[in-house]
Amino acid sequence: MVNRFDVYLINLDEVPSADPKNTRPAVVISPDELNHNVQTVVIAPLSSTRAKYPTRIPLTFLNETRYVILDQIQTVDRPRLVKKIGEIAESMRPTIIEKLQEMFAE
Repeated sequence: MVNRFDVYLINLDEVPSADPKNTRPAVVISPDELNHNVQTVVIAPLSSTRAKYPTRIPLTFLNETRYVILDQIQTVDRPRLVKKIGEIAESMRPTIIEKLQEMFAE
Protein backbone atom coordinates (compact mmCIF):
# COMPACT_ATOMS: atom_id res chain seq x y z
CA MET A 1 0.00 0.00 0.00
CA VAL A 2 1.41 3.38 -1.03
CA ASN A 3 0.94 6.19 1.50
CA ARG A 4 1.48 9.92 1.57
CA PHE A 5 5.04 10.79 2.66
CA ASP A 6 6.48 7.41 1.66
CA VAL A 7 9.78 7.79 -0.19
CA TYR A 8 10.34 5.56 -3.21
CA LEU A 9 12.93 5.10 -5.88
CA ILE A 10 11.04 6.09 -9.04
CA ASN A 11 11.78 4.53 -12.43
CA LEU A 12 12.13 7.45 -14.84
CA ASP A 13 13.10 5.37 -17.89
CA GLU A 14 11.13 6.32 -20.99
CA VAL A 15 9.66 2.82 -21.04
CA PRO A 16 9.55 1.17 -17.59
CA SER A 17 11.24 -2.21 -17.41
CA ALA A 18 12.20 -4.76 -14.79
CA ASP A 19 15.77 -3.40 -14.90
CA PRO A 20 15.44 0.37 -14.38
CA LYS A 21 18.48 2.43 -15.34
CA ASN A 22 17.25 5.89 -14.42
CA THR A 23 15.92 5.98 -10.86
CA ARG A 24 15.52 8.87 -8.48
CA PRO A 25 14.17 9.18 -4.94
CA ALA A 26 10.84 10.93 -4.58
CA VAL A 27 8.25 11.52 -1.89
CA VAL A 28 4.59 10.67 -2.43
CA ILE A 29 2.56 13.87 -1.89
CA SER A 30 -0.85 12.78 -3.14
CA PRO A 31 -3.45 12.20 -0.40
CA ASP A 32 -4.07 8.63 0.77
CA GLU A 33 -7.65 8.72 -0.57
CA LEU A 34 -6.13 8.89 -4.07
CA ASN A 35 -3.17 6.63 -3.30
CA HIS A 36 -5.50 3.85 -2.17
CA ASN A 37 -7.98 4.12 -5.05
CA VAL A 38 -6.24 5.08 -8.29
CA GLN A 39 -3.30 3.63 -10.21
CA THR A 40 -1.23 6.81 -10.17
CA VAL A 41 0.54 8.79 -7.44
CA VAL A 42 1.72 12.39 -7.29
CA ILE A 43 5.38 12.66 -6.34
CA ALA A 44 7.97 15.34 -5.63
CA PRO A 45 11.63 14.52 -6.26
CA LEU A 46 14.19 14.50 -3.45
CA SER A 47 17.56 16.03 -4.23
CA SER A 48 20.79 16.90 -2.51
CA THR A 49 21.13 20.03 -4.68
CA ARG A 50 21.26 23.08 -2.44
CA ALA A 51 19.42 25.56 -4.66
CA LYS A 52 17.56 27.99 -2.43
CA TYR A 53 14.07 28.36 -3.87
CA PRO A 54 10.96 28.92 -1.76
CA THR A 55 9.47 25.71 -3.21
CA ARG A 56 12.32 23.51 -1.94
CA ILE A 57 12.04 22.19 1.57
CA PRO A 58 15.20 21.06 3.36
CA LEU A 59 15.01 18.00 5.58
CA THR A 60 17.14 15.15 6.84
CA PHE A 61 16.59 11.84 5.06
CA LEU A 62 18.85 8.82 5.50
CA ASN A 63 21.19 10.95 7.62
CA GLU A 64 21.78 13.53 4.87
CA THR A 65 20.29 16.90 4.03
CA ARG A 66 17.89 16.54 1.11
CA TYR A 67 15.37 18.87 -0.48
CA VAL A 68 11.77 18.10 -1.41
CA ILE A 69 11.45 19.80 -4.81
CA LEU A 70 7.84 20.96 -4.94
CA ASP A 71 8.39 22.92 -8.16
CA GLN A 72 8.91 19.61 -10.03
CA ILE A 73 5.90 17.57 -8.93
CA GLN A 74 4.54 14.99 -11.35
CA THR A 75 2.07 12.14 -11.57
CA VAL A 76 3.47 8.67 -12.20
CA ASP A 77 1.93 5.24 -12.69
CA ARG A 78 2.38 2.81 -9.80
CA PRO A 79 4.60 0.42 -11.82
CA ARG A 80 7.23 3.18 -11.78
CA LEU A 81 7.58 2.81 -8.00
CA VAL A 82 10.66 0.61 -7.78
CA LYS A 83 11.26 0.29 -4.06
CA LYS A 84 10.18 2.01 -0.86
CA ILE A 85 13.29 3.42 0.83
CA GLY A 86 11.74 5.24 3.78
CA GLU A 87 9.30 7.87 4.97
CA ILE A 88 9.44 11.60 5.62
CA ALA A 89 9.70 12.37 9.35
CA GLU A 90 6.37 13.29 10.93
CA SER A 91 7.82 16.60 12.10
CA MET A 92 8.37 17.71 8.47
CA ARG A 93 4.98 16.68 7.08
CA PRO A 94 3.08 19.86 8.11
CA THR A 95 5.76 22.00 6.42
CA ILE A 96 5.29 20.16 3.13
CA ILE A 97 1.50 20.39 3.34
CA GLU A 98 1.62 24.11 4.17
CA LYS A 99 3.88 24.82 1.19
CA LEU A 100 1.59 22.84 -1.13
CA GLN A 101 -1.40 24.79 0.15
CA GLU A 102 0.45 28.04 -0.40
CA MET A 103 1.39 27.02 -3.95
CA PHE A 104 -2.11 25.98 -4.99
CA ALA A 105 -4.37 28.26 -2.95
CA GLU A 106 -6.30 31.06 -4.63
